[in-house]
Amino acid sequence: MGRPRRVRGPGPHRREGRGGALTEELSARRRSRADDLDRRLRDCFTKAVSDLPEAGRRGLALVAVGGYGRGEMSPFSDVDVVLVHRTDVPAARVAQVAEQVWYPLWDDGVALDHAVRSTEEMLSTAAVDYRAALGMLDARAVAGDSAAVVALRSEVLAAWRRTARTRLPELQRATHERVARVGWLAQSAIMDLKESGGGLRDGTTMRALVASWLVDVPHRELEALRAAMLDVRDVLHEVAGRPTDRLTPELVPEVAAAMGYAPDQLDLHVRDLGRRTAHLTTTTWRRLDAVFADGPRTRSAPGPRLDPIAPGVALAGGEIVLTGAPDPAEDPLVALRAVAESARRGVALSAASARRLASVPPPPEPWSPEAHRLLVETLTAGRGLVQVWEEIDLAGLVDRWLPEWTPIRLRGSSSPVHRFTIDRHSVEACVVASELIRDVARPDLLCTAALLHDIGKGREGDHSEVGAPIAEQIVLRWGFEPADAATIGALVRQHLLLPTLATRRDIEDPDTAANVAQRVGDVAHLDLLAALTESDARATSPAAWSAWRAGLIRGLVAKARTVLGGSGALADPSYEGWPAAVPLPDAPRGEPFTVEVRPHHDGSLVQITAGDRIGLLADLAGALSVAGQQIRSARLVERDGLTTSIWEVTDAAVDPARLTRRVRQVLAGELSLEQRIGLGEASAAIPPQVVVHAGSSTSATVLEVRAQDRRGLVWAVARAIAEAGHAIRSAHLSTFGPQARDVFYVVAPGGSALREPEAAELAERIRALPL
Repeated sequence: MGRPRRVRGPGPHRREGRGGALTEELSARRRSRADDLDRRLRDCFTKAVSDLPEAGRRGLALVAVGGYGRGEMSPFSDVDVVLVHRTDVPAARVAQVAEQVWYPLWDDGVALDHAVRSTEEMLSTAAVDYRAALGMLDARAVAGDSAAVVALRSEVLAAWRRTARTRLPELQRATHERVARVGWLAQSAIMDLKESGGGLRDGTTMRALVASWLVDVPHRELEALRAAMLDVRDVLHEVAGRPTDRLTPELVPEVAAAMGYAPDQLDLHVRDLGRRTAHLTTTTWRRLDAVFADGPRTRSAPGPRLDPIAPGVALAGGEIVLTGAPDPAEDPLVALRAVAESARRGVALSAASARRLASVPPPPEPWSPEAHRLLVETLTAGRGLVQVWEEIDLAGLVDRWLPEWTPIRLRGSSSPVHRFTIDRHSVEACVVASELIRDVARPDLLCTAALLHDIGKGREGDHSEVGAPIAEQIVLRWGFEPADAATIGALVRQHLLLPTLATRRDIEDPDTAANVAQRVGDVAHLDLLAALTESDARATSPAAWSAWRAGLIRGLVAKARTVLGGSGALADPSYEGWPAAVPLPDAPRGEPFTVEVRPHHDGSLVQITAGDRIGLLADLAGALSVAGQQIRSARLVERDGLTTSIWEVTDAAVDPARLTRRVRQVLAGELSLEQRIGLGEASAAIPPQVVVHAGSSTSATVLEVRAQDRRGLVWAVARAIAEAGHAIRSAHLSTFGPQARDVFYVVAPGGSALREPEAAELAERIRALPL
């Protein structure tokens, strides 16, 4: 079999531990813990077999496996140890030895993960359970018959190599399932140092793959990554005072301080370790896939065939590689061709080729039309972009083309709905945008704006405003025309416009659509912004593009398109807050109120009709809250002494009977909302913010309340508005983690917007609430 090609690790962006002395100290502590356990186990074993004759001790041994076998003992690591014996050793003798070894350790409080196995059982278990086999690959004798342990480990290793082609696919499936379940360390909001993709378990798996002799990895790089991750886990254990692999946000500051990092530096350090480990893991599995596809190779078999696919670029061994002619140093288009081919074909760019491309200068600025075309081809390629972007970023090529990427690289988002770091989210948005290119006239502008929409993060100020001029400078460098650069800058500046207005304003109010139309200017730009908004949201998480949010945004876009089309159909100065397409219900017959529930997007629509009175909306909001409903929006209209309200709630299975009962209790005064959901003391040290959005609507006063999200918040604000003698036409409620941003359209008794002094007085009244 030919020698496997060595997989080399990436060069740039390494973040070394801050202080070699600490690293050496932590490593020494791990070895010391293992040595102390070795001595304790040897003492226990020696006492346990002291009454046995020499022949009776033969074949008995204590074997350290797993992390203990590797000597990687964090402060609260389990002690994985097996008492191994020959099958001819009497069971009673084995049980006696085991009892005399385990009990003293239990008395000492050692976290013992122990087992008793015959050598045959060890071999048979390793033959059918890859996890047992992996543990045995790191086995070492602690006490007893060390020769028997060496022979046992040799047999397990030989069997592992002999059956690797049939067993490694099982390990690969298990790895993929684990990562799908836990996520990638570099991307996770809460990093699991062991189980996440790129965590410690992947490092152990790579050792097992190397042991198979089917593939190789750079040993020094792998062990350096594992050691650095173990350092973090050691300090995490010490800080938490318990066994844990989860680096939760509340533990980060103390762990960072103990390691000499600022909290954000530790976050980047750990994510970088995870990303580099994941890169080694992914590359190694890909090489193994190629080995499996090729089958066993004879000594005379030729190397991988080179299939040219573009000038200077070829396919070889399932990867995109460089041919050397033309030389990338002389032809800057080679790098763009290689990356574009990788993205378009979904075939990995070899790590060696990526490093070579990162060593040569970028194209002259502004980029030529051909360089510009290849870049656009890359950004519109779809899912293949993810893999190649990761490769060229690790190699340092992204820094050549896009040095502005550095502040967002591996940076976590402050928003809890984000599933990716900012850089990975930006690439994902570009991938999603490639699925929407038929919806816009300029796919190149859409996908480029998607890649750069968050480029302003990691800098001071509003990232949309900060990022817009940065994006314009970048794309001018990339060969875009000035007018197109201005469009991309505008898209970056406006990329939060539609979701903000759709979820925090009344989209039925003609002023909302008119506001959007005025800002975007024309239908072509509106289409680009709508597609960018969807790309951003879908790349964030399913919750960011729920059926409810998608419906609101698409509804707002449709209304803005009508305005831009010149029909003027939305310009209705008599708008009173009720959707024109929703008919008003008949008056309740024989009942003081009616409740109707129907499905709506991913939640429900609740319609309640009751006699009009001051404070009705506040009471209904309280009734819904007591009934366990989370409100998304509310709107109401009064006709002939009756008020009809529509409530959007998150629950897709509202119980109408239970809700009707709660509404009846509240309207009849049988249930005290003050006692059930009264706010009591202020919920947070940070005072609420109340903002009057002047100019958002000509027919109502738009009031935004930013406060700690809590039960009864809507009821308390609505009651305060009612007590001030005003009415709520509609309410639009959003939550961001623990924070609520609730917008209320408030009108005077005659149905008009409040005068400026009245609006200011109402804002002060709400600020005084214990929110």
